[in-house]
Amino acid sequence: MKIAYSPCPNDTFVFHALAHGLIEGAPELEVTYADIDKTNQWAAKGEGPEVMKISFAALPWVLDDYTLIPCGGALGRGCGPLVLTKDDVNDSSFLSGKKVAVPSEKSTAYLLFRLWAAQNVSGGVGEIIVMPFHEIMPAVRDGSIDAGLVIHEARFTYKEYGLHMVTDLGNWWEEDTGLPIPLGAITAKRHLNTAKISKWIRESVDYAWEHPDESQHYVMEHAQEMSVEVAKSHIDLYVNEFTRDLGDDGFKAIESLLGRAAEEGLVPAFDLEKLRK
Repeated sequence: MKIAYSPCPNDTFVFHALAHGLIEGAPELEVTYADIDKTNQWAAKGEGPEVMKISFAALPWVLDDYTLIPCGGALGRGCGPLVLTKDDVNDSSFLSGKKVAVPSEKSTAYLLFRLWAAQNVSGGVGEIIVMPFHEIMPAVRDGSIDAGLVIHEARFTYKEYGLHMVTDLGNWWEEDTGLPIPLGAITAKRHLNTAKISKWIRESVDYAWEHPDESQHYVMEHAQEMSVEVAKSHIDLYVNEFTRDLGDDGFKAIESLLGRAAEEGLVPAFDLEKLRK
């Protein structure tokens, strides 16, 4: 089975057992490691492997061809994207008319930022620039952009760049909705046996939790010079009960995010019922 997921610690931790033939009855995996922006593009074009990790924000473009797998993804609390600035402004009005870098326009982080800004930035932000994730914090530090939207391990490292947080979009979302933050989704082509795929992924999650040390070499091999401590913090933050099963709260969070985004014209209108089919 061909599959694509990121080299981030949460993905390699979750898929370690499945990728190494440790799940009984599961097929051999042919793994492509790709950042989520790349898999979003592949899914939108109908390209790429049969099973992929993409952003929940990309689902409205691909649900005709892909099914949402109810496990293996990333939702959570206390793990939202951050808006960072060079100076300690501590005031969202600072962003009015300003130049803001984002890692992708088809990401949950971007949707959260736009929904938050609509409520909190009078007059709206200025220019939105799409920039590779690893370039955003240096660009904010060096003053080439006014603010940056960052994700993942930047939660733990932004102070090393001398940056300041304007807002934690995860906290805003949770206070506004009471729901977890939908980040990364596992999708599979609709012609596949998605029930079996769900079973294999769930068993891989269970194996990872039962044997947490077995995956360390695999995780660190792909961790892009991340320290063991940061990798562990990453896993602890993004691998949780929603990874094993979205459950009703997980689906409600996805429906709320994408329903709001569709109302704001940030994603195409689509049938919300397809998220559960």
